[in-house]
Amino acid sequence: MANLKFLFRALRLVLIPGSIAMLLHAPAIHALTNLTSDKALNQTSVEIVNQLKLNHYRYLTLDNEFSSKLFDKYLDQLDPSKSYFLQSDIDQFEAHRYIIDNSLNRGDLTLAFDMFNRYQERLEKRLLWLLDHTTRGFDQFDFTIEEDLITDRDNSPWAKSEAELDEFWRKRLKHSALNLKLSDKEPEEILPLLHKRFQNQLKRLQQTNSDDVFQLFMNVLAKSYDPHTEYLAPRRSENFNINMSLSLEGIGAVLQTDQEYTKVVRLIANGPADLTKELHPADRIIGVAQGEDGEIQDVIGWRLEDVVDLIRGPKGTLVRLEVISSSDNNTEKSRVVRITRNKVLLEDQAAQKKVIELSEGNKNYKIGVISIPAFYFDYESFQNGDADYKSTTRDVERILTELKQDNVDGVIIDLRNNGGGFLQEANSLVGLFIPTGATVQIKNARGRVQTLADTDPDIAYTGPLAVMVNRLSASASEIFAGAIQELRRHPVNPGQLLF
Repeated sequence: MANLKFLFRALRLVLIPGSIAMLLHAPAIHALTNLTSDKALNQTSVEIVNQLKLNHYRYLTLDNEFSSKLFDKYLDQLDPSKSYFLQSDIDQFEAHRYIIDNSLNRGDLTLAFDMFNRYQERLEKRLLWLLDHTTRGFDQFDFTIEEDLITDRDNSPWAKSEAELDEFWRKRLKHSALNLKLSDKEPEEILPLLHKRFQNQLKRLQQTNSDDVFQLFMNVLAKSYDPHTEYLAPRRSENFNINMSLSLEGIGAVLQTDQEYTKVVRLIANGPADLTKELHPADRIIGVAQGEDGEIQDVIGWRLEDVVDLIRGPKGTLVRLEVISSSDNNTEKSRVVRITRNKVLLEDQAAQKKVIELSEGNKNYKIGVISIPAFYFDYESFQNGDADYKSTTRDVERILTELKQDNVDGVIIDLRNNGGGFLQEANSLVGLFIPTGATVQIKNARGRVQTLADTDPDIAYTGPLAVMVNRLSASASEIFAGAIQELRRHPVNPGQLLF
């Protein structure tokens, strides 16, 4: 599959092959912000529409039919189980079913935001309803009566009233409580656990912003062309580049949200945070400051992505983290950790090797297994002339040399769960195992066909070879496996090792 990229000022569109006696206080209710688009998002939407029209392999006309399908897809994305919207909401939206195409051409995102705001309103109301019911005691559930709960609601009608939704959610709450009871949770544990779950959902809802809405709607638009076309917002684009280059500039720490805190999960070996010996797994970050004199910003309750944005930065710059130790339960006792950012290599996500030994009859064999999680390539480092730039092909070639020195009897390329990556890397990796030959053809929207091939007769490994794939092997990994199979590279003869 072609690795097409359309770069815009603020976006990237990529084709790439997811006991009640305990203190159960009602959450602080913050009025949801009425999210709206702005000039930049409107203009970006026009650029996306134009690029899809001009450069996508599949040509679609933005007409009433397309508008109607997009309307249904967006509605399904917002409320797939028909659990929040009322029929009156749908009736109101229906007036716009056949004019979304015209709105997109003008860069008008009003309907997308109006539908999302209504969804948020309904979701918030439902979460508050659930939170209220988790304070009413476990005896509200009568498990002696026979009731039905329809979980697959694809063919169900939209609820016509709040009372109808209340009845559905009463059964759904009861179902959740029953599942926990069947999981050996005690009755006095169940409602506090559900209460905490709904509080967290409400908190996340209140942190939604306009960029989230834009990304959601643009992805519905992109996937209307095909399932593998995706819009990457600037933040997701940055993360995509990190995954493809296996490097980033930052402190080298894996973080996650833990209630209202940002918690350190682990440190990247030999990264800046690891080398300081002052930051540890399970530490909680409560503040971030830039440089020696920057004011510390309190980040308790922030979205994880926003905290990460503050911590990442150019190599050589200083970031100060206010941290609560993992071993300290006193949230008022904190310390400040100074870390100089640097380039961090994500070696654990690169190609890895292992040697396994097995026997057949009276013969012993050594098999080299090379696991490739993705087809990565650090394009920026390559462009800058960095001799040590990361590349799947370079790493595998080095590993093959090491395996030959270990005198392995055969090699397995493990592409299970490999979702793809840079198409050119798949082509160059094939070249390590064949003398010459075509790998894949790419046909663009204008019908022009480009053939990628290996023209270098040198072969890095000539011994027995097997390629492992599974249902999650996609895109570039499918192309590599298909090319190796199609070119009948080094066919196994009778008497040779089979694996």
